[in-house]
Amino acid sequence: MYAFALTKDKTPIIDRFAFSGSVQAADGTKFALSGLNNSSYTTYPDKTASHVNALYMYTNAWTAANRPANSGTTPMEALVVDGVVTEIGDGVQIQTPIPANGYILRGHKGKDSGNFILNSLPVGTQVTSAYNLVSQTSGKTYGESDFQMIVSGHTLLMDGGKASSFSRDVSGVSGSADRARTAVAYSQDGKTAYLVTVEEYGSHDGVTLTEFQKILTALGVWKAVNLDGGGSTTMITRPLGETATTLAHPTYFGTTQRAVANGIGVFTTAPAGATKGIAASGPKTLFIGQQATYSLKAYDTYYNPIDAAGLTPSWSVSGGLGAFANGVLTASKAGAGELTVKAGAATDKVGIEVVGGAQINQLKATPNTTVLEPGAKIAVKLSATLADGRTLEVPADSAKWEFKGFTAAASGGVITIGTVGEQTKTGYAIARYDGFSTAFALSAGAEKSFETFETAAYPVTFDKLPAETAGTAAIVTGLPGREASKALQLTYDFTAGTGDRFAYALPNGSAGLAITGSPSGLTLDVFGDGSNNWLRAEFKGADGKLARVDIAKMVNWSGWKQLRVDLAGSGLTYPATLTKLYVVDLAEGQDERSLTGSVAFDNLSLQYPAAIDDGAQSDIVLKLGQKSATVDGKSVALDIAPLLLDGTTYLPLRFVSDALGADIGWDQAAQKATVTGGGKLVELWVGKPDLLNTGVRATAAATPILRSGRVLVPVRVVSTELGRKVGWDQKTKTITIR
Repeated sequence: MYAFALTKDKTPIIDRFAFSGSVQAADGTKFALSGLNNSSYTTYPDKTASHVNALYMYTNAWTAANRPANSGTTPMEALVVDGVVTEIGDGVQIQTPIPANGYILRGHKGKDSGNFILNSLPVGTQVTSAYNLVSQTSGKTYGESDFQMIVSGHTLLMDGGKASSFSRDVSGVSGSADRARTAVAYSQDGKTAYLVTVEEYGSHDGVTLTEFQKILTALGVWKAVNLDGGGSTTMITRPLGETATTLAHPTYFGTTQRAVANGIGVFTTAPAGATKGIAASGPKTLFIGQQATYSLKAYDTYYNPIDAAGLTPSWSVSGGLGAFANGVLTASKAGAGELTVKAGAATDKVGIEVVGGAQINQLKATPNTTVLEPGAKIAVKLSATLADGRTLEVPADSAKWEFKGFTAAASGGVITIGTVGEQTKTGYAIARYDGFSTAFALSAGAEKSFETFETAAYPVTFDKLPAETAGTAAIVTGLPGREASKALQLTYDFTAGTGDRFAYALPNGSAGLAITGSPSGLTLDVFGDGSNNWLRAEFKGADGKLARVDIAKMVNWSGWKQLRVDLAGSGLTYPATLTKLYVVDLAEGQDERSLTGSVAFDNLSLQYPAAIDDGAQSDIVLKLGQKSATVDGKSVALDIAPLLLDGTTYLPLRFVSDALGADIGWDQAAQKATVTGGGKLVELWVGKPDLLNTGVRATAAATPILRSGRVLVPVRVVSTELGRKVGWDQKTKTITIR
C-alpha cells in the first residue's frame, strides 16, 4: 500500500512501505512483529484475517476498548514496561492502562504467536522490540524519527508527472464510477504539496479515478496517491482572518462531516505578529434586491486572525451595483464589480457579482402545491440556471410576483391566495426577475388525500433482499410527533448478507393501493433515521410495468419531514397502484450508511396537474394578404393581414391569441408582447430573436415585427411555443391553425 510522508527535512515521499519488526525474548527466541496499533483488517492480496497467528504491538496511542475489535481471535497478551514483562493476559485482554514507557504485545492464543508469549515472555523477564518501515521500491529503511508525518493511502495515481497504472485493485473504491475523490501529491521540485478533493457538481456525482488522474495532470503534480473518496472526502479551511474552519465544499452528506480513520492537517505554529491586513467576509454572488451582510476580519504578519473589534470599517461597492448601510449591502443592479472595505490604512477588495436576467437561461418555479383556493399557502422555490451552467437559488424577495385569475400576496417564498375570480378555471402565478419571467398554473382540486393510515384495514407485509435481511413493516401508533395518530413504519437490519440490500413495506400486500386519475406528484411525511440510505417507492402501471421513483436519494435527517415525489416523468400508465415503499443500501459506498434503522410514512397526498383551460379549441384559417380569416367556419375581420417577408410567414399575434382563448399583453416601452394561456407564459420582443416560454429562454428563427401598430410573429412561434398544429397550403397560400 502506498503512503504519503514528510521527512524531518520536509522532503515529500510517496512510496510503498512495508512494516518490519521483531521481538526478542531473554532466552534469545524471536518472533516477527506484524504491526503497530493496528485495527483488524483483511490482508491484501491474499485476503486473510490480519490477527490470525500474528503478533502486534499496542502503545498508549491506542485508546479503543478492544485490541482490536472483530479480530476473530482469542488474545494472549504481555504488558512490557521499561523493557520488562510485568503482566500476562492469558485468553483475556490486560486491563492495566498502557504507560508512556510501555506497550502491550498481543498474540493469538493457541497459535505460534500466543505460544511465544506464553513460553518465552514470563513476568519479570526482559524483552527487546524493534521495528521500522522498509521501502518496497528502493529497500531503504526508515525509523520513526525519520518522519514528521506519514499517512496511508490506496493506489498510486501519478508518477513522474504522468498518470500511472493503478498499483492495486480499484473496484473496492468504485474506481470506474463517478465518486467524490481525495488525493495528496507533490511537485517535481518537492517544494509544493497538493491536497486535492473532487466533489459532486451539478448532475455529476464526482469523477472516476481515470478522470481524477486527468485533473491531477492538469494541476501539474509530479507524484500522487489516492487517499479516500465518497462520504469520506472532506476538505476544511480557515479563511484569511477567520478564527473558525469551514467546509471548502459540501460533502456527500451536505454539511455533515463523516468520522474517518485518518487525514492530513496543515497547522500554523507561528507566534502572534503585528497587524498586516484586513479581509472582507461575506457572499460573492447576489441577486438584485438581495441583502447581504459583510463583516471585517483582520490578520497579522503571520496570517493569524486577530480581533478586528477596534477597527472602524468603511464599505463601498463599484459600478453602482448596490448600496451599503451598517455593513449590509443591498444589490440594486446587475453586473460584476468590486467590494472595497477600508479600516485605517488597510484596504481589502473582493470581487462580487450581481446576477442579471441576461445571464439566465432558465428560471424555474417549484411550488409545493398548485391548488387554487382562497387562503391556501403555497411555498415556492425559485432557481435560476445561468448560461455558464451554474444553478443558483433565487432569494424569495428578489422576484416580483403578479397573479392572473386571483389575488394573492407573496412574502418570504410563500404565496398566500386571497380571492379567486368567479370565472377562473386556471390561475397563473408569474415571477419576474430583471426582465426574465416564469410562471406556473393553478386550479381547484389539484391535490387529494391518498392515505393517512388512520382507518386502514388492509394487511401490511414485509419483504427483503437478500434473504439474510431482517426487518418489519406495520401500521403503528406512538411515533414521535405522531403520538396520537397512525403511520406506516418500516424497520430494517442489513447486518447480514452481501451486495445490494433492500427492505420493503407492501401496503395491502401484493395488491397495493389503487391510485385514481393521473397524478403528477406524491407528497408524504417521512420520519427519517439519519441513516443516509436511499428511500424509494414502486408503482405498477395499468400495462403491468413497474416504475421505481426516488423519495429521497439520502435519508440525511431525523424526525418528520415532508417530501414531494415527481411522478410526471415516471412513465406510469394509469390507472396505477402503489406497491412498495422501501429502503435501499447499495453495495457501493455501503460503509458510509447505517446498516440498521427505522423510517415511517404518513399523510400521503396525490397532486394532479392543474386543470389547464386551453381556451378555444378552434380551427383557424388565414390567407396571405387577406384581412379576413375564418374561425370554426365563421368569417372574422383582421386589423392586419398575414404576410410573407424574407421567406418567413408572419401572423397577427393578437388575433391568433384571442382566437385560441389566450390573454395577450403589450408593453409599449419594452416593445414586448406577453401571451398567457394553455399553462404557458410566452414573452416576445419586437426585433429580438430571444423569447421566453414559461421560464426557458429560446431563440426564434425570425424576430417578431411591428406593422401598423400590430405585432406579427413567425408562424413557427405559433406551432413551437404556443403548442398548436399549423398547416400550410402552398397552392392557396392558406395557413391553418388547430
